[in-house]
Amino acid sequence: SSGASYVNWYFQRAPGFFDEVCFTQTTTSSSQAVTHNLTVAPELVITKPRNGAYAWNTFPVALNNRVVLNETTAASTYGPLSSVTSTSFSYPMADLGISIGTTYVAYLFATCAGVSKVGSYTGTGTTQTINCGFTAGSRFVMIKRTDSSGDWYVWDSARGIVAGNDPYL
Repeated sequence: SSGASYVNWYFQRAPGFFDEVCFTQTTTSSSQAVTHNLTVAPELVITKPRNGAYAWNTFPVALNNRVVLNETTAASTYGPLSSVTSTSFSYPMADLGISIGTTYVAYLFATCAGVSKVGSYTGTGTTQTINCGFTAGSRFVMIKRTDSSGDWYVWDSARGIVAGNDPYL
């Protein structure tokens, strides 16, 4: 749209780090198995129905909960993923209440040494150093408080990730 500002990040499919899959809902009464080509169990799955104005559901697998990417609400155990493996995961169709025939896109992320880190930490209310294992620094960082409401924060190397008061979205 004219006059709007946009930020785009592009990820390329890579076994062990990132995969993108599309699927169509076939049930409303249970979970639905979705296959993928990540080759490892995903640690973070972000999904969005493609044919409607629905939320971006974000599933940090180790935390066994769901966080909505376009909201500031706390994490909820409503509709976590189940049966997460190196080839598939079960998506909670019954909990999300959307119709059969809805098409989805899912973005799957996993930790890959030197490339990506998916995880969590416990905040202390003071400055902390969170070591993600990158020797050359990171290019993209996204965090969200899960125990209470709060914003999502994104830092990227285009705006500068050095140390201290780095610009973020």
